[in-house]
Amino acid sequence: MDADLMMDQPKGLTAASGIDALTHALEAYASMMATDYTDGLALRAVRMIFEYLPRAYEYGAADPKAREKMADASTIAGMAFANAFLGVCHSMAHKLGAFHHLPHGIANALLISEVIRYNAAEAPVKMGTFPQYDHPHTLERYAEIADSLGLNGRNNEEKLESLIRAIEELKEKVGIKKSIRDYGITEEDFLGSLDEMAEQAFDDQCTGTNPRYPLISEIKQMYLKAYYGSEQNAAGHASEKAEEPKTIPA
Repeated sequence: MDADLMMDQPKGLTAASGIDALTHALEAYASMMATDYTDGLALRAVRMIFEYLPRAYEYGAADPKAREKMADASTIAGMAFANAFLGVCHSMAHKLGAFHHLPHGIANALLISEVIRYNAAEAPVKMGTFPQYDHPHTLERYAEIADSLGLNGRNNEEKLESLIRAIEELKEKVGIKKSIRDYGITEEDFLGSLDEMAEQAFDDQCTGTNPRYPLISEIKQMYLKAYYGSEQNAAGHASEKAEEPKTIPA
């Protein structure tokens, strides 16, 4: 890794690529193909990114150590996901970026908290397909990440909330907006692409190793929550759509 090549990287690219690297590590750790070999890499990358991404974003070339550590963290996270693979956050980000021209790292940043909350369910509608992953334990995995970061929580549920809160605070530090809508994507355009995005995300190669195997309807709901920035608005929209009368062909 030659961090000299990254010293003058602009803030927007620093934020997007930094959160993308974080998402690589988070998804690798939760993946159904995670192993002892990839776990250590993923945890180390997460800790490095939380420590050095705000510095790299704020000071750029004036903080060469932060630039070097972020280059290393990105590579370490890449080693983790090259072997453990990713999950549905990347599946959804691929389509969100393609349909609405958002940078890939920004797309991941806008979706990762919703995906973490979704994956942490102890009784998913549908489980994954790999035999070595025989029961849901993703909540415990996220709690382990929280422990690695020194986050507070009396139980796994509280640690999950601490982790999500820490991720949201990190995103705010590096200038990432709260919702998909905040990036100027109109409701009409987003809803017009929603069905196709959700179907293509379901078919994405990263979905197969997600610890909770998603239904297309669940992917749509995560997209809606990420678009509106709140579960209430997304749930309200979904309810309104469900009540729309269907046109019966003659």
